[in-house]
Amino acid sequence: MNRIKQLSVNLINQIAAGEVIERPASVVKELVENSIDALASKIEISVSNDCRNIRVADNGSGIHPDDILLAFSKHATSKLTDEESLFNIQTLGFRGEALASMISVAKVICTTRTKDFDFGTRVESQNSIVNSSKIGCAQGTIMEVNDLFFNQPARLKFLKSSKTEFAYIQELVQSLAISHPHIAFILKNNNSTVITTTPNADLLTRISQIYPSDIINELKKVEKTDVLSGIKIQGYTSVPSYTRSSKKSVYTFVNSRMVKCPILLKAIDVAYKNMLPQGRYPFVIINLDINPEEIDVNVHPSKRELRYKNPNQIFNFVQSAISYALDACSDNYINIEHKEINDNIVSIDSAIKNFGKPNEDDDDLFIPLDKIEKKQESKSVEVNFDVNQTKMDINFDSTPKEKEINVIGQFKNTYILVENDDNLEIIDQHIAEERYIYEKLKSQKEIASQLLIISDVLDVTPEEVQILENAKEQLNKFGYKIEKISDTQIIFKKIPQLLSKVKPKDILSELLLNLSHSPENDLDTIEERILITTSCKASVKAGEKLTLWQMEEIVKKLRTTKNPYTCPHGRPISHFISHKEIASFFARNI
Repeated sequence: MNRIKQLSVNLINQIAAGEVIERPASVVKELVENSIDALASKIEISVSNDCRNIRVADNGSGIHPDDILLAFSKHATSKLTDEESLFNIQTLGFRGEALASMISVAKVICTTRTKDFDFGTRVESQNSIVNSSKIGCAQGTIMEVNDLFFNQPARLKFLKSSKTEFAYIQELVQSLAISHPHIAFILKNNNSTVITTTPNADLLTRISQIYPSDIINELKKVEKTDVLSGIKIQGYTSVPSYTRSSKKSVYTFVNSRMVKCPILLKAIDVAYKNMLPQGRYPFVIINLDINPEEIDVNVHPSKRELRYKNPNQIFNFVQSAISYALDACSDNYINIEHKEINDNIVSIDSAIKNFGKPNEDDDDLFIPLDKIEKKQESKSVEVNFDVNQTKMDINFDSTPKEKEINVIGQFKNTYILVENDDNLEIIDQHIAEERYIYEKLKSQKEIASQLLIISDVLDVTPEEVQILENAKEQLNKFGYKIEKISDTQIIFKKIPQLLSKVKPKDILSELLLNLSHSPENDLDTIEERILITTSCKASVKAGEKLTLWQMEEIVKKLRTTKNPYTCPHGRPISHFISHKEIASFFARNI
């Protein structure tokens, strides 16, 4: 074995670069995050030479001339002051490794000036050797990283095509632009502008600057605050009928930091359970604001991973926020100051007249709907609350006006055609009724069942018998009773009443299809599959001719569901064609 010796500074930096600088996108990430931490309002990223030349220019605070050489040394940073601050990180960067890593694997030029100096500083570095000089320049910093991995041919071989590497960069810049809508971003590839955004934009405007504008109509706002813990979540999530082919459109941030967090991703998956087709994913952008002391971001040099002090709390908080946004009937609170109820607007000023003033710390007064007593006789709502310990009642008309359903026909005995205010809605009759029945069954404590005096003996394999045995308790819970005759034969003794007209053979086939992919010990999944089987087999079939009344009933029931977008399998229930789109086809102006 060779004797132990001290490694050179450049080799040490190259080893660190293997963790920090994996590919060109890693360089962009570190430099842009530095620009954001420097409070820049405009950041321009230019890429060339097969993504091996990268230039990031900002109008941020710049680097003090006395600090510039130190900035390129390992573990030198302005973002940590002591050991305690490591557990209260409020900047994107903090490790002090990025620049030292870059100068070991690329030719780097830095031009920078702070507002306190009339001159700037230019630093040139190669192979970890740094030289500086004075120069005239604007306030801010320009970082030029050229000929990336010029001294590491092995690393170059691992890079993908320039098109693929730029795709990583573009995805990264999109993420940074989304999480910092107050900053203007420009991304260029070989002098061709790919992304350009305006500053001071709200999140929805920023999304429309990056993605096609029609996506805005597919998004639901996510917003929730836990006052006690100080946790807050904001963002947007797509309706279940709008899906993407990959998880690349799921953006998760914690304190505006991009993260790949299994807890957040799992919470999103659970919120969308049984809403999306297999292999399809939602479009989600959420940012979780949390006390920095409640998380640890010093887990990996990439800073994409983190740990929570209370992961269960985070999971439940995020999952409930997404579920609330997706719930079409989730109007749980009335905002007395701003909320309009059947064209009757009640202001706090008028409501508390002669009763004193509300607490000055409360901007709005929220009253849970489950605390409001509905009076059927007078068709009014009684609102009780205390203002300075004074009880008061407010009565106002709240009779919901049922929107007229204008069914205009049936297409191919499968699709219901509904004329709405400004569009034509095409509803799959089977999927729509399946969604209604599924939600109804799920809300019931007991499911009505029917005894079968005579039942066909059904042939099964020993493996299928075992599948049914494993789900026996759950099957009984949802109205099924199956008796084993032999290792290859079973009979139904009881089935849900909804399936009284369905052949046992067809029920069994659907049950086995759904249960065969359920984990043996995952009771929740097994129950979901049984409910899906029942709702599917009980629903009206495609190709079945319906009367106008039957079609109207299906649409009315669909309107009462919490998720009117997809069936329990995840297939979309309806499709809308706008009046404008139809008129455009016929060259009409509307």
